Amino acid sequence: MLDAKMVRAKPELVEIALRHRNQIGLLENFLALDSQRRILLVEAEEIKKFRNQASQEVGQQMKQGQNSEKLVERVRQAGQKIKELDQKISEVEANIENIMLNLPNLPDASVPVGPNEESNQLVRVWGEPRQFEFEPQAHWDIGPNLGILDFERAAKLSGARFTVYRGVGARLERALVNLFLDIHIYEHGYEEIFPPFMVNRECMVGTGQLPKFAEDMFKIEGREMYLVPTAEVPLTNLYREEILDEKDLPRYMTAYTACFRAEAGSHGRDTRGVIRQHQFNKVELVKLVTPEKSFEELETMTHNAETVLQRLELPYRVVLLSTGDMGFSSAKTYDLEVWMPSYNEYKEISSCSNCLDFQARRANIRYRPASKERIRYVHTLNGSGVAVGRTVAAILENYQQRDGSVVIPTALRPYMGGLDRIG
Repeated sequence: MLDAKMVRAKPELVEIALRHRNQIGLLENFLALDSQRRILLVEAEEIKKFRNQASQEVGQQMKQGQNSEKLVERVRQAGQKIKELDQKISEVEANIENIMLNLPNLPDASVPVGPNEESNQLVRVWGEPRQFEFEPQAHWDIGPNLGILDFERAAKLSGARFTVYRGVGARLERALVNLFLDIHIYEHGYEEIFPPFMVNRECMVGTGQLPKFAEDMFKIEGREMYLVPTAEVPLTNLYREEILDEKDLPRYMTAYTACFRAEAGSHGRDTRGVIRQHQFNKVELVKLVTPEKSFEELETMTHNAETVLQRLELPYRVVLLSTGDMGFSSAKTYDLEVWMPSYNEYKEISSCSNCLDFQARRANIRYRPASKERIRYVHTLNGSGVAVGRTVAAILENYQQRDGSVVIPTALRPYMGGLDRIG
């Protein structure tokens, strides 16, 4: 959530920043409602002042034996008017809060300005795409041919955009989770967390999934509970409504979870294979840091995610997202895109974002500076470290052989019991 004081003080700058994010006209209602709120507050304060003074006067009149019926009636009417004004103020404030909850974060000055992904900025490229001496297959063909991905039976169980992993395929998925966690825990210093896969509404509001993206979430019928769309939600909200000491920062956390997304706005996109699923596995990275360190921590987190792809020797590139392509809660985002031969292009496999104090304000996560200054909001960062299903797809496509088999990356073999090939 944006700082309402900042929005009131600099509406023109906020409007420009929102326009860069393709969000036009969002401030108009806020400013009108905020003006109405101030008028109502002044009116209510004046009537309360009159009521207090009149109440004292009634007491004096009664002591002196004077008739105070008219003044008592005016006090009663003032009380009724105050009640009505308080109700109006509550309604206006609720509308203001709803607008604030739907306003995206403002992009950092270092983010390229542009309407969509075409304006994204290439930062670096790692590795060279493999030149095949045969016609490479797509992972949605390789997997079924090897008997390790079963899309048809998954559809029988759950419908479209689900996958059953079988045999070595299931083992490959599990091995990747363990490899990712081990790298981030033992090499990068993250604390492993195994959180619940269901969270309450407050958690979803805290990280920005609600209220704006309700249609993309899986809600538990009859309860205010949601399946997690990413481990970012439970990890960030671990410290919701808490005040940390500066000595407890930074906090680095990593978690494996299944992730559940309705993908309501993604009809027709990546309908084949495992690139865009309603359920998928991911290892997530989350940081809570002091404001002065957050952009430095973003660079480190991005390199942490890159380490995974380098260890698997998968070609990838790093892209700085433009203002029109960033996520709702982010002020700056790097995407890692892995090379996929079937698409003949790079596909997103990780996003690493600095949310500044946007999520911390929503979730009320603060810290007490060692210098005894006033309590401040932490900065939150999150990143995929990385998406597991998309890594399986990248391995199948980049490591496929002419005979239909797939070589297992060297770094993954200890997690596969020494197996070096599928097929």
